Amino acid sequence: MDIVCSTEEQALFERISSIAQGMQVHCYLVGGFVRDKILGRDTKDADIVCTGDGIALAQAVAASYPNRPQVNFFKTFGTAQFKLNGFDVEFVGARKESYSSDSRKPEVSEGTIEDDQRRRDFTINAMAISLNKENYGRLIDPFNGMEDLRNKILRTPLDPDITFSDDPLRMMRGIRFATQLGFVLEPETFEAISRNKERIKIVSQERVTDELNKIMVTPKPSVGFDLLYKSRLLHEFFPQMTELAGVEIIEGKGHKDNFYHTLQVLDNVAQRSDNLWLRWAAVLHDIAKPATKKFEEGHGWTFHGHEALGEKMTPRIFRQLKLPQNENMKFVAKLVGLHLRPIGLTKEDITDSAMRRLLFDAGADLEALMILCESDVTSKNKFKVKRYLENFELVKERLKVVEEKDRIRNWQPPIDGAEIMKIFGLAPSREVGILKTAVREAILDGIIPNDYAAAYGYVLQKAAEMDIKPVKQ
Repeated sequence: MDIVCSTEEQALFERISSIAQGMQVHCYLVGGFVRDKILGRDTKDADIVCTGDGIALAQAVAASYPNRPQVNFFKTFGTAQFKLNGFDVEFVGARKESYSSDSRKPEVSEGTIEDDQRRRDFTINAMAISLNKENYGRLIDPFNGMEDLRNKILRTPLDPDITFSDDPLRMMRGIRFATQLGFVLEPETFEAISRNKERIKIVSQERVTDELNKIMVTPKPSVGFDLLYKSRLLHEFFPQMTELAGVEIIEGKGHKDNFYHTLQVLDNVAQRSDNLWLRWAAVLHDIAKPATKKFEEGHGWTFHGHEALGEKMTPRIFRQLKLPQNENMKFVAKLVGLHLRPIGLTKEDITDSAMRRLLFDAGADLEALMILCESDVTSKNKFKVKRYLENFELVKERLKVVEEKDRIRNWQPPIDGAEIMKIFGLAPSREVGILKTAVREAILDGIIPNDYAAAYGYVLQKAAEMDIKPVKQ
């Protein structure tokens, strides 16, 4: 075989070959499995194309195993799939496709392996390996995908304008492959993405965002975002991010290009963490800078309040991109809102109170916040970067000391609202909220220690000032 397979994979493909021969159909390994095997990448699934009924072939192969894996099939699309020891195998009949201008769902008809290869998105995904007895294991490569693999080039098998207009999600996939594999989009292919960018609107936002997230989790996601920006595809579905781009100069003073700064922060986070949502916090940390940008004479450019506005914008952007409205969104919004706080703590005269407040506000997300803040240092001045990062280390040490002393992190005040109502015989009311807040602020400001006795004495004192008396126990 022209590719190296594991013993288990080889046994599976030989079984498929034998069963297909008995059913008098031709079958082939195609697409990503072939590409990744040639590249030496891990594979967890394989696609089988046959010249006949793919569902019938899948069912026959599954039935040949003693444990008979369950076959999931989709009659409308002529596809079937089953898992074998964690390995995913999908079967489909070879087909031709034709598209209408307002949908990426094609009209499908039976075809040959050549028809099937012609409809693929890129030459590197259009290679096939024969599983037929007469030429088992032979590479079928009508579009020179192997040469493109060697040269690390992404190119469409047919006219790229037709390929991308027919199924615009292929534009996102092309940029994702370029980012994942370290390949270059061939110039005509890249220009076709720019020409067809508006076609992305016929693709569901969920599918677009799924590709965007796959770009986000690569080792260097800035590559994909740069291609999305330069092709202007990003403008079609995430205009808020494109508004970060560019530099404005007044009175000889300019601000940095916040788009490319954001990409650098994103790459910095990617070097430190695999957390997708922390990477989203990097993308959105300066998202409100265009809305808060102001030139102040004698001072220069300011972006006052961009962190607070960015926190408010985050839920809207998540809705727009069809990202989850759950704890992950809240995590991103929280980090966007807090991302300037640790820098403020690098000054020498910062009090323990400020440290306690950050511990309280960041809670379980403190480590993620510190990764974001360290990643936000993107100066080209190496000495400046070194000084900032050393200062952050000092802040971390001091936070650790304050946390061990005051036990504030992930903390709830020793007296809560329910107990305040019980002590004073109050119903839920504004007064209960005032007393609860007073206790919390007194502990954070270091006025009283973080223990029950001190909190109890303090709440009695504050209640007396409000002419509220405790009930007799």
